[in-house]
Order: sequence, then C-alpha cells, then structure tokens
Amino acid sequence: MRVLAFSDLHLSRSRAAVLVEASAQADLVIGAGDFCNMRKGLDQAMGLLAGIAAPMVIVPGNAESHAELRAAAPDGVQVLHGSGCSVGGLRLFGLGYGVPVTPFGSWSCDLTEAQARDMLAGCEAADILITHSPPKGIADRTSGGVSVGSVAIHEAIGRIRPRLALCGHIHDSWGAEGMIGHSRVVNLGPTVNWFEVPE
Repeated sequence: MRVLAFSDLHLSRSRAAVLVEASAQADLVIGAGDFCNMRKGLDQAMGLLAGIAAPMVIVPGNAESHAELRAAAPDGVQVLHGSGCSVGGLRLFGLGYGVPVTPFGSWSCDLTEAQARDMLAGCEAADILITHSPPKGIADRTSGGVSVGSVAIHEAIGRIRPRLALCGHIHDSWGAEGMIGHSRVVNLGPTVNWFEVPE
C-alpha cells in the first residue's frame, strides 16, 4: 500500500495544495495532527484538504480537540484518538494531543504521560501507529537541543512494534527519524512523505 503522510499543516494553503495533488497517487493518506492554529480555523483547514479522495485517517494535534476534529472532518475520514481502524488490510492505531503537557497554555489540547499510557494500553497490535507527539529521544529535539517527546509513546512503540510510528508536533525535528527496535519512527512535517507498506 502506498501511504502519504503529513503533520502540522497549520492552515498552510500552499502546503495543502501540494498534499492534495500528491494524494492522487496514494492508497491511504495519514494526517498526524495540528491542522489549524490554536483551536481556530479548523473548518478552513479541512476545506483545504477536501480534494483528497483516497481513504484518510487523522489524529488531533494539540491545536484542535478530538471533538472539534470529529465535527469538522469530512464524511469518510476516520478520526483516531485512543482508537484504531483497518484500511486495506493494514491495522492503524492513533493517539492525538501534546504528550507530555505542553507549556502553551489553556488553548493547547494535551495529555499527561499517565493519560497517554492509559489510552495506548488498548492497542495490542498495529502496523502503523499514528501519534501527534514523538516518542522520547527520537525526532523530538527543539531548536535548543532539548528532548521533549513522550515516554509513554516510546514505551508503546516498543510494546506494539508497529512497522511505522508516524508523528509530528516538534517543528524543529520535522524530517527527523530513528528506530525503536524494528519500528521506524518519522517526524513528518507538512510535506509529502511517502511510505510503501505491504498489506
């Protein structure tokens, strides 16, 4: 299966146009959160992606809540947050929000490590794990070099052993990747990222 994945669109019209155009070649499109900015413009963001015809699976970032994303998502788009689905024989599980809690204030949708651990506990197996936040120690460095990823997500990747663990959130680490066991971890960013995943 040819998978197109991205994160952190943040209402960028130009980046959305490139993603929509590329999606014509995709069997599955994955969006790893932060479609809008500070809980504003989510309907507009979904409109920018309306040209995507391929099956689409998304998780909320810290810039939109689960309820807001479910309300704004077009018909047929699957929104995951502590839940999973199957597309074309691939098992996907998603967890949105900022983990651990961010310093951004009341607008940010965040989870504590304990909350994230509880929500990830329901996943026993997945081919692709989609989280907004990166795992601790991989693709999670700020411009100052500080590792701000999630211990709970790192633990879950080690336990679940997905083929791919896709994330975003930390803009300074867009494009960074690494391995946890045999699982490839990629911080996507708002560009076209292609993955070939056998069904």
